[in-house]
Formats: sequence, C-alpha cells, structure tokens
Amino acid sequence: MKLILLGAPGAGKGTVAKLLTKMDGSVQISTGDILRAAVAAGTELGKQAEAAMKAGDLVSDDLIMGIMGERLKEDDCKAGYLLDGFPRTIPQAEALKVLMKDIGEELDMVVDIQVARDVILDRLTTRRTCTDCGEIYNVKSNPPKEEGKCDKCGGPVVQRDDETEEAIGNRLDVFNEQTAPLVGFYEKEGNLVSVDATTSQSVIDAITARLDANK
Repeated sequence: MKLILLGAPGAGKGTVAKLLTKMDGSVQISTGDILRAAVAAGTELGKQAEAAMKAGDLVSDDLIMGIMGERLKEDDCKAGYLLDGFPRTIPQAEALKVLMKDIGEELDMVVDIQVARDVILDRLTTRRTCTDCGEIYNVKSNPPKEEGKCDKCGGPVVQRDDETEEAIGNRLDVFNEQTAPLVGFYEKEGNLVSVDATTSQSVIDAITARLDANK
C-alpha cells in the first residue's frame, strides 16, 4: 500500500507507521530520514541539502522533491511505502502528485490522525528521550526504572528543548497554519480517511477497513 500519514506533532504517526510496515512489508519514509540518508550518501542532491542545512536555511521544495523522487524508485519501495509527515504544505502535495504520476504510481489513501490539542500537549510534555540511544519514555505511563537514566543503555534521559509546553504550542500553531490545509486538499482528491485516534490500533483498524472496502 502507498499511504500518507497526516497529523500534528505527537499524534502518533511514527507508531502507526511502524505497526503498518510490519503488516505488509512496506517502508516508512520521513523527510528527515531521506535528507540524512542523501547527505550521508554524498549524492549531488544530498550535498546541496547539506549546504542549505549548514547555512541554517530551509531545504527548498525542489530539492526535497528531487531527493523524494530518488527514494521512491529504490527497490524497497516496491512493496509499498508510508510517507510520515510528508508532504507538509499544499505546494509539496501538488509536486508529489506530479512525481507519483511520472513514476506510474498512485496513493491508496491519506490518513488524517486526529488527536485533541490538550492530549498532544500532555503526551509530549511528559515525554523524555535518551540522548544516547534515542529510547523514548513517558514520566506518567512509561518512566525509566531509575529517574533520568536509560534502561537500555544507561544514557541520560532528558526533556527535549522542543517538547516544553511553549515549544509544543508553537509547533502546533505552525502545523495548523501550514499543514492542516492538506486535509482539505486530499478531501477534494477523494482519498482522505480521518480517524479519531484514541489508540494506535484504532487507526490501524480504520485503515484496514478502508483497504478491504477498496478491494
């Protein structure tokens, strides 16, 4: 299957993507991952992206679409892919539509994961991350056995700078301004599924039901 996962920061896109990839062998693709991979591989587009990031500039849509075009042609995408947090804007969505038409593919669906703002704020402000291995904890539901110390590697477990209440509020405002209009875009395309995400499993169930209905 070929899906786009939409949803605010903290809506659970990454968790849903991991569950879905286990189901059918598709791959999870995020903008951050493909940019890092292109930079690490030293491709021409990767070098241009690295220069932009080092200068503190946003990587242009043209550059992101070029790297995305290369990524979607790789062999592991033949089993399907989930675009996690991409596209972020209407121009990116329009460019992706052209790109997929050029490579002879089309989206199965776009899933809008809806989570209330207060739930996201609570979820992210209580989240803690190991600075060494990246393991994620939650001070309410899944704290490390020893406060401030990772169970897996013993590294320091901290609150990220972008997960304070003020920072998350800013991120949600940016999301609502730039990315939320994508819901209307894909609604017009006729392939949007909106899910009130009480749990990750409820999202999986809604996607599975839609796929079965389309067979």
